[in-house]
Amino acid sequence: MSFAAPRVVRDTPRNDGAAYGTMARVIETVRWGILAPGQIARAFAADLRHVPGAEVGAVASRDPSRAAAFASEFGGRAHASYDALVADSEVDVVYVASPHPLHLEQARSALEAGKPVLVEKPITLTRAGAQELVDLARERGVFLMEAMWMACHPLIRELQAGLRDGRWGTPRQVHADLGFIADRREHERLFDPALGASALLDMGIYPVTFAHLMLGAGERWTAVADVTDSGYDLDIAIAGRHVGGGLSALTASTTSQSPRSATIATTEGLIDIPANAHHPAYAVFTDRDGVPHRIDPPTPVLGRGLGNEAVEVQRCLAEGLLESPLVPHEQSLHLMGVLDDLRAQVGVRVTGG
Repeated sequence: MSFAAPRVVRDTPRNDGAAYGTMARVIETVRWGILAPGQIARAFAADLRHVPGAEVGAVASRDPSRAAAFASEFGGRAHASYDALVADSEVDVVYVASPHPLHLEQARSALEAGKPVLVEKPITLTRAGAQELVDLARERGVFLMEAMWMACHPLIRELQAGLRDGRWGTPRQVHADLGFIADRREHERLFDPALGASALLDMGIYPVTFAHLMLGAGERWTAVADVTDSGYDLDIAIAGRHVGGGLSALTASTTSQSPRSATIATTEGLIDIPANAHHPAYAVFTDRDGVPHRIDPPTPVLGRGLGNEAVEVQRCLAEGLLESPLVPHEQSLHLMGVLDDLRAQVGVRVTGG
């Protein structure tokens, strides 16, 4: 399977008779603009090296020295302001990699400039903020996608497809977890409410999304959490009931080294992801007779898996799509509503969109 993806420039004729985008022209390379060169941006740029037809075109930081250092390592031009990045005519798509409280403002700026946008998860702080971005993207006719790389991972997609086909029975229960011991020196943002400190927003969004992908939309949720005096959650445990009767039990932590595993209990056996369930190497299905069957990704994982997310964006741009079928707008909106509900239950409040 080829992962090559062409760059797309809109508003120019396309003469290949493609079903999408009579107003698109295919060019060879997609030039990514990286907005905010933090830890996740570095991981994303490293994975772009594994993506045919992709390169870092530019990077922006309020600290010019950080932008220059990032550009020196990964390529592209260095901008000293975010406005300069979104105005750069040589940038084809903007990746918003800043802390969550800044997503709404910065993604809005890129969309208003007519740039396709991939914005880190969670897409915003609230469903209302996410709805604002989705409405703007649809109004302007510009591509928008939440950077939920797990949903683009080949093994996660294989598990979804197999469950839909009944290959391993009907899924009935999901257990999923993500947590680690946050070191203040390395993860200062996780201790600052103004920058979106929250086990739920940073880690919990993965188990919640995993349950959604495997069981379908949740219709009822209950949560308990350890909340600091500053008003953000350090650890959270969640129970969900999904449409059709499936149940999920999910946890997230910034204080403990958790298993980071997941299981899917079905009517025919158990699917186990033993480690790193948000970007797994493999899974094992053990049938009712106790016989294990290894499940591997059917297509290559590009880098750590962030490369597969970039491939999906580039595929959508090449086909003239305004949203990804793997991370559709309605999924992002629904899950942001779930996070709003869970935060309200445990007494965590956020300021802004």
